[in-house]
Amino acid sequence: GIVVGKIGTAIVYPDELVSALHHHDLMIGEAKLMPLDRMVDRAERWRRKGYKVGFTNGCFDLLHPGHLSLLKQARANCDRLIVGLNSDASVKRLKGESRPVQSEAARAAVLGSLETVSGVVIFGEDTPINLIEAIKPDILVKGADYTIDKVVGADIVQSYGGKVVLANLEDGFSTTSTIARMNEGSS
Repeated sequence: GIVVGKIGTAIVYPDELVSALHHHDLMIGEAKLMPLDRMVDRAERWRRKGYKVGFTNGCFDLLHPGHLSLLKQARANCDRLIVGLNSDASVKRLKGESRPVQSEAARAAVLGSLETVSGVVIFGEDTPINLIEAIKPDILVKGADYTIDKVVGADIVQSYGGKVVLANLEDGFSTTSTIARMNEGSS
């Protein structure tokens, strides 16, 4: 496509190819972000095709190996994984005035670029209960620092035969502790 877009006989330079691939990855990531009504439609289409739809949520402020492990485990339990992403205002209420470090648009783009993630929905409430009620995931995934009775929406998912999965946590990874270490280094 790059060569065809040039006039006359032409070659593709490595930096042009890298730029085109980077742009393509961003476009794919952005295409995965959608409002709740469109995500509900997409989840219903996936289920009609026989896919199990999974759901997890979080702030995902600074993506780290713990997040990647959670997303990988979540995707291993379903065919399509939807991530509910706390909005900037929601993160600020939950984590404090200095958070989030990255905007919701940046966090959504990063999540959307991951192969394990099939869709991203931003929500402004403190919990994803409205998303869970609307999407009706077959699988609900949270970290094992929760118990099933403390997972928001577990009762709803279980009421229609869905499954709640507690993903193993990667020790030593926390956005809050990473930010604290970064702040120690800058003082």
